[in-house]
Amino acid sequence: MNPESNNRKLWGGRFSEKTDLVLESLNASISYDKRMWKEDLKGSRAYTVALLRAGLLTEDESKEILKGLDMVHEEWEKNTFIILPSDEDIHTANERRLKELIGHSALKLHTGRSRNDQVVTDMRLWLRSGLGDFSVLLCDIIKLCTVRAQQEIDILMPGYTHLQRAQPVRWSHWLLSYCWSLKADHDRLKQLSERINVLPLGSGAIAGNPFLIDRQFLADELDFQHVSSNSMHAVGDRDFIVEFLFWASLTSIHLSRLAEDLILFSSQEFGFVTLSEAYSTGSSLMPQKRNPDSLEIIRGTAGKIYGHCTGVMMILKGLPSTYNKDLQEDKVAMFAVFDCLKAILQVAGGVINTLQVKNFNCRAALSPDMLATDVAYYLVKKGVSFREAHHLAGEVVAKAEQDRVTVSNLPLNTLRDISNFFEDDINEIWNYESSVEQYQVKGGTSRSSVTLQISELLQWHDNIRSLIQPQV
Repeated sequence: MNPESNNRKLWGGRFSEKTDLVLESLNASISYDKRMWKEDLKGSRAYTVALLRAGLLTEDESKEILKGLDMVHEEWEKNTFIILPSDEDIHTANERRLKELIGHSALKLHTGRSRNDQVVTDMRLWLRSGLGDFSVLLCDIIKLCTVRAQQEIDILMPGYTHLQRAQPVRWSHWLLSYCWSLKADHDRLKQLSERINVLPLGSGAIAGNPFLIDRQFLADELDFQHVSSNSMHAVGDRDFIVEFLFWASLTSIHLSRLAEDLILFSSQEFGFVTLSEAYSTGSSLMPQKRNPDSLEIIRGTAGKIYGHCTGVMMILKGLPSTYNKDLQEDKVAMFAVFDCLKAILQVAGGVINTLQVKNFNCRAALSPDMLATDVAYYLVKKGVSFREAHHLAGEVVAKAEQDRVTVSNLPLNTLRDISNFFEDDINEIWNYESSVEQYQVKGGTSRSSVTLQISELLQWHDNIRSLIQPQV
């Protein structure tokens, strides 16, 4: 038995044997949860004042603890805080150092508090703060895409379904399609932030706090909008982590799809865009290669993020109620996903900001067969039902393939063999600009519809960006 070893632990009083060294290593989370040092100290400052208000600390003790917490804060900030092998987690480390600095008064700080409600409070504080970074990054990417769409509105390119050429669209329309996905991600981020903003502190380990701690005061001090209503739920609830991980997964899926499109568009087979050298790499064997590694990393990282999401959900699905040590893994996922998503958002923004669009190649990829739908629309305007018009347009395409000519080069008499509704004005449809301009409904690819999208997104960006703080 090693009494000294046990006495160093917050929970060691009833134990007479040392913890197995392998378990000790697995049990410790200080290597990663030290990232929450600021939030842990912030929660402790608020709890100190709450203890004073409840009559559990004297004025002198409160001042001494607050001064000590400031000293610990300064050590972390200056990177002089020394983590000891006995520090299991950030809560243990900060309390141990506080006792070293101010002595006996530090032992009163944990009165009525448990690491169960402390850790989930720290996590909510940390994540709530970090979400602002994503708000800024999403806004900035949307602004970059929207400005490009405005500047490059006249570039036409093939639109694809099933990765097959479908109809002519504006390059800007394609680019803005991702803006709307990212805007939806931003909307979901705001909703997530509201659900994170619930105070668990004061729930104790499971049953609540017996000392009439003013939890509304704690919520006000820590800027929480709500106070948790059930202590058992509060200490075991990690839905907000799952929601964050799912939100990050969905956002990364949108980034991954954007990356996949750009990987294809940057290949020689497409040749629609060229990536900046800052976001490309070469081959160690083939000197001519220019690889889109930045985009491939975005695509691959999306899979890793989703893996963390499913991993945490699998942990939660089998847990009994309230806190269990399995939940230690939630912080690993939270920090990893936060870092991964932040990095690929930054890379995606850089790629979009620096890539070059090859107008000529985009235009050259258009072909008359992509106007087959326009042939059907032409017949509809002549009074033919759409189903019949669709069938007749298909016959036109088949005849062009049979005669080995483009649909636009089929003679009028050949077209009239298919349908008497074809007249001289059929030649007016063989125009890509006219094709895209017919889609003038809201959400379409015409100039007016795309301009409306741009206006809406720029207005949204300006409204949102004015409400969030610049990145530090």
